[in-house]
Amino acid sequence: MLIKLGEPRSLGLPAPEARLHFDTEWQEIGGGPRRRLLMVDDEPAFELSFYCGTCPLLFRRLETASQKLSLESMQDRLAGVLEDPDDGGVIEAFGALLPEGEYLPLLLDVEPRLVVPGQEGDYFSGEQVATWGIDQFWGLPEYPHTPYYRTFETAVDADAHLYEFVVPMVPPTWNERERVEEYVALVGRGTVPTAVAISTLDVCQPSLGLGDDPSTHWGLTHFLLDGHHKLEAAATAGRPVRILSLLALGESLAGAEDSARLSAVRAQPRSARATNT
Repeated sequence: MLIKLGEPRSLGLPAPEARLHFDTEWQEIGGGPRRRLLMVDDEPAFELSFYCGTCPLLFRRLETASQKLSLESMQDRLAGVLEDPDDGGVIEAFGALLPEGEYLPLLLDVEPRLVVPGQEGDYFSGEQVATWGIDQFWGLPEYPHTPYYRTFETAVDADAHLYEFVVPMVPPTWNERERVEEYVALVGRGTVPTAVAISTLDVCQPSLGLGDDPSTHWGLTHFLLDGHHKLEAAATAGRPVRILSLLALGESLAGAEDSARLSAVRAQPRSARATNT
């Protein structure tokens, strides 16, 4: 459920000073871009969808992804529900971790479902294969190298579908069991705690008819800054959690028109992709 949409705003620090930033890995002199990266503390944390727009959606955790970005000063404020994106200075506090850019604040209620790659509900071996087929070199589906949460999907139109994900910076197995249980008890009493994420909207459309369902995928991916224990607890208890998403408009693979449509699409009822397969 979309609770509230904020106004786009400028946030962040110059990239050398920000703990988190986006980067491009280039090939040797004369070559083009090799990988699009999400960096944390100057280390590559995730490989993201490639720039071409026709390659499959991707968030692949890398070996150097080992840091969370929680803020101790915000813990009490985020233990309960955030009613407005601007409440309590949360945007400004987390904005100081981010690179300079334009961000669209989205306040969402989600019911997360933990997914393990290759197992039931995995987007990469399910919906993505239906559109792109398996990787032509490896002969396998894409592999994100991390468990992740699926939260929402809906139709954009007859030929496009929105898929939403919440991606932890570190695996849920790294979470402290005692804190997870505390949040399980908290959400069980009806409290809706708040997590914070930096997000991207990548619009990916296949150019070759390799799959059975050649549709456009809108990937709304929330990378957790704060809330790793909350997301696991909500998934365990089958309860909602609120997410303050700071959508990085300049770092998303989506045009201005698509970004402008996002709030209306995200406010629609949940629906699965209807295919003829």
